Amino acid sequence: MIVPLIARNTFREATRDRVLAGVVVAGVLVILGTQLLQTLALGEGRRLTIDLGLTAISLFGLLIVLLVGTNLVAKEIERRTIFNLLARPISRPAYLMGKWLGLSGALWVVAGSLGLALWAVLAVRGHGALGPVVLEAAYLAGLELTVVTALAVLFSALSTPVLSALYTLGCYAVGQWSWDLREFARQFPSGMGTTLEVVANLVPNLPVFNMRALAAHGEPTTLYHLALATLYALVYSGCVLALASAAFESRDFK
Repeated sequence: MIVPLIARNTFREATRDRVLAGVVVAGVLVILGTQLLQTLALGEGRRLTIDLGLTAISLFGLLIVLLVGTNLVAKEIERRTIFNLLARPISRPAYLMGKWLGLSGALWVVAGSLGLALWAVLAVRGHGALGPVVLEAAYLAGLELTVVTALAVLFSALSTPVLSALYTLGCYAVGQWSWDLREFARQFPSGMGTTLEVVANLVPNLPVFNMRALAAHGEPTTLYHLALATLYALVYSGCVLALASAAFESRDFK
């Protein structure tokens, strides 16, 4: 019962944060603002709306992770409330798991809200049939943010908020190019190529969660893709949280 309790409190704290509300409003404005570019889209207004809308979900979700997620543990340490929490029968792994679940839940609310807003805009433009495709893409974006949140929790448990944000952003950027990085690794000498390949394998394989191109063409993905992406997100997040728990156990707050 400890993990759900921490997750619920973290979710409440995140949803009450003005940053989250501001990001949701900004995301909706961006989706609505794509309609102003219809005249410049040369007949590709639908594709532009979907592509920019889904990009907004990922980027604004990342912004929440950087502003809120990287402060999850540091904020507790600064307020010294973590001493009261850990003085109780609460294990450090359970504490981190609850933080991850709570913030991930808040990010799912953001992804779902912006996905529904994008569907509503498409419906007004006469493309309401693309709603299921948009929701599939929003679901994958939510999985992506879940993985990035696990990394934010890891770095938040080990470092300062600024460094945590930089590390998280770096992993996100490299993860977006992980497939290309593997291709580049084959063109380098053996030593550097091996290093690049190891880095590409360690960072999250974020292209797995990207179906913006498919959605922009109105094409759904497969159930196999959705299941594989879900399994990958859970396994990768679990490994990252296990590493975070091991490191957090040895951290001295005195």
